[in-house]
This record gives sequence, C-alpha cells and structure tokens, in this order.
Amino acid sequence: MLNFIGVIQMAGHSKFKNIMHRKGAQDAKRAKKFARLTKELQVAVRGGTDPSSNPRLRSALAACRSVNMPKDNIERVIKKAETGQSSKLEEIRYEGYASGGVALIVDAVTDNRNRTAAEVRSSFTKYGGTLSETGSVSFMFNNIGQIIYNKNIKSDEDIFEIVIDVGADDVNSDENNHEIFTSVNEFNNVREKLEKLLGMPEQAQIIWQPENLIKIDDEKKAMSILKLLETLDNCEDVQGVYSNFDIEDEIINKINI
Repeated sequence: MLNFIGVIQMAGHSKFKNIMHRKGAQDAKRAKKFARLTKELQVAVRGGTDPSSNPRLRSALAACRSVNMPKDNIERVIKKAETGQSSKLEEIRYEGYASGGVALIVDAVTDNRNRTAAEVRSSFTKYGGTLSETGSVSFMFNNIGQIIYNKNIKSDEDIFEIVIDVGADDVNSDENNHEIFTSVNEFNNVREKLEKLLGMPEQAQIIWQPENLIKIDDEKKAMSILKLLETLDNCEDVQGVYSNFDIEDEIINKINI
C-alpha cells in the first residue's frame, strides 16, 4: 500500500515519488531538486554563514552534499550572504484537505506571497481539495527529523543497535530503506554521528509525520489525491508536501498518472 509523508527533493523512497520520477526527464527533476535546495540555503544563511553555529545551515549543506550539488552553487549563496545581500524569500505554510478528508501540509518558500497563494489554492480547487486555517491540520502531525539510508548498508539488527547508540528515537526498516527518526532538536547531532559511521544518507530532512493514516479505497478519490500531489510538486515555490493517506497497491496499479 502507499502512504505518503513527503513530496520534496529528498522523498525518493516513496512509491508516489517513484511514479513521479518516471514522468519527464531526469535532468528536469535534478534541476528542480537543486532549485529547492538553493532556496533552503538562501533562507538558512540568514541565521549566519558559519555552519558550526547555524544548525539549519548545517542541515542544508548536508542535503546539498547528498545530491552532489556543485560546490560553486553553494558558495555563491554563502558569498552573497557574507556581503549583506539577503534574499527576499519568505516561508509560508498552507494547510488543507484533499478528497476523502485527507489532510495536507504544504511548505513553500517564495518571493511573491500572492502568486504562491493563488497557485496553491488553484491546485486544491482543481482536484477537489480545500485550504483551511493555519493549525487546522498540523495538530494531526508530528514535526520530526527523518534520516534515510539504503537497505543494503547494514542489516536491520545492526541499524537498530546503531540507532540506539547515536540517540535516535526510532527506526523503520522495509525492503528498500532504513528510516531513522529523531526529535527536531537532536536531528543534526544524530545525522552527524550517523554520517561518521555510515557515510552520507540518501536523505535527511525535517518532516511532518502523520499520527494516523486515512485509508482511501475509492479509485476516484485516490486519483484526485495523487493528481493534487503531482500538481503541488510541480509548483515552483513549494518545498514540501506532507499528507496522511493510505492507498492500497491494487488501486495504485489501476491508476495511470
């Protein structure tokens, strides 16, 4: 079955994201990934250009390294910040519902609040969703750190022991990956310890994890939800989308998106 907790540049482990990767050129996907990470860097450096005293910048730099972003791209952002050239980007969070009462959190970074709001609202409306007030959805999620390693790097037993040693909260191992979870406060500390032991992770990010999942067994509703996610994923200003749906494989296999 498909359950979904993130549509961002680092969510390649989900089945939905694998579907999206089959759509369109890989170069375009790579460019989108770099664009989103560049925005995250631009926001992060406002807290200072020294990674040792700026946890968010450390996280952003780690994410850039994990996808092999060119060093020049990173240095360009940091140098601008050092010379006092701050970006006009602002962070916005939207909350709402898709078909079937499925909850969505949409994180965006934009230089034009009106443009982004119009695009997000249009996406929701087109596929049967509704935007709601801030706080109307987020209480159903936990804000936590997520670190993902490929399944082949260690056995389930070894990963479990390592997770305990580095102070992470939990680990979930499936046929493809080891997902390690931490509190937001311990995220960078745990990630850095894991990097020393296991190397760079496939993904490392702060996510909104749903407390409970809503089962969707109607093909039409499933199609609307996935189309909405795809549309939001293609929005230039959207950095991440998090939801709480659970769709059976047999329905996913029937849907051609």
